[in-house]
Amino acid sequence: MKVCRRETFNAAHRLFIEDWNEAKNLEVFGKCSYPNYHGHNYTLEVWVDGDIDPNTGFVVDLKTLKHIIREEVIERFDHKNLNLDCPEFDGLNPTAENIAVVIWKLLRNRIDESFKLEVQLTETENNKVFYSGEE
Repeated sequence: MKVCRRETFNAAHRLFIEDWNEAKNLEVFGKCSYPNYHGHNYTLEVWVDGDIDPNTGFVVDLKTLKHIIREEVIERFDHKNLNLDCPEFDGLNPTAENIAVVIWKLLRNRIDESFKLEVQLTETENNKVFYSGEE
């Protein structure tokens, strides 16, 4: 059985590689490399896969999952500049893919290993990434 908790957060970022010149960054990352940053309204879905507890009827308590997500992700990244405000992205380009991996690792530390965990991060209505711990 899989259950999901959905949350949203807003964050700014800039996609660029410091060792590249502006032209190379623009070629690879387009407008996302502009030096004044840009923002997204991210939608995060956290999927937990496991057995239904015969006592509670839950896979996990979604209220508890909500609190974990808010503590580990929302409080950390909401209304922040990922490049400047978040040490998790020091030396790590804050692409949707990398953001999803960072979120997965933060949540994995708080969710029992007996559960499978998948993070789905929507950056725009056209761009979405999935990460389940398999790199």
